Amino acid sequence: MNYLKKVIHVDEVNAAIYNNRDKFGVDFATAILEDFGAIIKVQGLENITKEGRYILASNHPLGGLDGLALISRIGSFRKDILFPVNDLLMNLPQLKPIFIPINKHGKNTENIQILEQAFSSNAMILYFPAGLVSRKQKSGIIKDLDWKKTFIAKAKQYKRDIIPVYIDGVNSNFFYNIANFRKKIGLKANLEMLYLVDEMYKQKNKTINIILGKPISYLTFDKKFTDQQWAEKVKNHVYSLEIKSDIIF
Repeated sequence: MNYLKKVIHVDEVNAAIYNNRDKFGVDFATAILEDFGAIIKVQGLENITKEGRYILASNHPLGGLDGLALISRIGSFRKDILFPVNDLLMNLPQLKPIFIPINKHGKNTENIQILEQAFSSNAMILYFPAGLVSRKQKSGIIKDLDWKKTFIAKAKQYKRDIIPVYIDGVNSNFFYNIANFRKKIGLKANLEMLYLVDEMYKQKNKTINIILGKPISYLTFDKKFTDQQWAEKVKNHVYSLEIKSDIIF
């Protein structure tokens, strides 16, 4: 039990939440980043407008600070941001103004309605299409797993252009080794996720670089490819932003 408390940093997390209990949404995310000494650098803010109904589709390298960085920096430019997240993160009261629940299994009618309302609104949607933190590939490259097609389908359905976003960052080798070992022995339980909070604390005083690419029109996603194929193409485009930030999709 003591090991578990140490790994998930119970005391530190509770202290951070308590010390920033009077802050909500963007202010809370910014305060937590400051507590971590994180330096956030953003390139390409000119690619989004104050009113555009965008979906920001980003890779997910870190599992905590990357999401907070998006909330803080994009939220300082746009006050109307919404972020679909898993049930666990919905328990953070300070981020409830921004977080909306992802309906993973399609059974929660209320969650479905909330999600559809979000996409049909004028708010900007922040989105991690992989749904999981990046993993180390067989090649040794750190990269997201397959991107789910939902963001492509919603972009077409609600006429939302997509802003591709690349976030630079890696977790520790320990995290990736645990993930690969778990997969190798056939363990389905996502054991490495237990260490994500610990990985956050390993990112203290580091720089997170965010690159916003040029908008991709929802009209791009025609029947030439399936939604899943389009999702993979956008994912590949996101990773190309690291090399050439002004590349056109």
